[in-house]
Amino acid sequence: MDSSVVIAVDAMGGDFAPDVVLQGITQALEADAQLSIIVCGLKDVVVPFCAHHTRLQAECCSEVITMAEHPALAVRKKKDSSLVRACRLVKEGKAQGVYSAGSTGACLTAAIMHMGRIKGIMRPALCVTLPTKKNPVLLCDVGANADCKPAYLEQFAHMAQAYCRATLTLPHPRVALLNIGEEREKGSQFAQDVHALLEEHIEGFQGNIEGRDLLSGDVDVVVCDGFTGNVALKTLEGTASFLMEEMRETFLSSLTTKLAAFLVKDQFRAMKARLNPDTYGGAPLLGVEGVCMIGHGSSSKDAICNGILMCAQATRGKLVESIRHSIGAE
Repeated sequence: MDSSVVIAVDAMGGDFAPDVVLQGITQALEADAQLSIIVCGLKDVVVPFCAHHTRLQAECCSEVITMAEHPALAVRKKKDSSLVRACRLVKEGKAQGVYSAGSTGACLTAAIMHMGRIKGIMRPALCVTLPTKKNPVLLCDVGANADCKPAYLEQFAHMAQAYCRATLTLPHPRVALLNIGEEREKGSQFAQDVHALLEEHIEGFQGNIEGRDLLSGDVDVVVCDGFTGNVALKTLEGTASFLMEEMRETFLSSLTTKLAAFLVKDQFRAMKARLNPDTYGGAPLLGVEGVCMIGHGSSSKDAICNGILMCAQATRGKLVESIRHSIGAE
């Protein structure tokens, strides 16, 4: 069975591009012998980099979309940017997936505009994989759609389940709705309407889940509108950052606590590795024609490597075909 995959990578996207992106590409090639990459970027960056590797191809572009630019305007104006060219390679069938650590808004716009939506998908959704003690949980949507209709969230659930099957090898993902209480009658009318849809149409629906149980690991997918999901995600990120800084300051506050830190350093390293967002490398945009993975702007080379590998894995897991099947669009 042929497992070769071609991924288009935006070499100019991210706070530390292009150097860190190129390092991540090198690591990904070393980790996956069936992976080929089309590197999109300025000529003096991509041509020398691709010259000495048979599984790399340079796609020269004349423009770069920066983090400071208005996402939609930049995508429309800069048609020869590395991001837009990467998305168009998927549209043209020259690559099966795209990875970028550039502006999230620009990535969303470029993917939807140039790759297009899967037929039948009302709104693509952005997801993140959250670590738990038991198993990863996919939170969907986390910002692509601030205003939603109940039918959107039903599709989010279908798409997130498809992603779990394609990349996390979960044959029967369990789904919950993020709400302010566990009972079906809790929440706004919108939440109650969504609950009714999910209960009727989503296999494996477990009911409502509260914010305090997001990291319990009792379900595999948590769906919500993009406004709620983004607030929940940023709250988790801020809390984790605060607690880690407080722990660091506590352990450095005296000779006794420094000794305690030394004694448990291996355990803390293991915990940090388990909670490291670099493990998954980015957030998939579900619902577009092709696999799209969006990395954080400050992504490290490890995060970029893992994001590219997850993109390849989703392609091999036939993510797009699975989404089509799940919404009856085949």
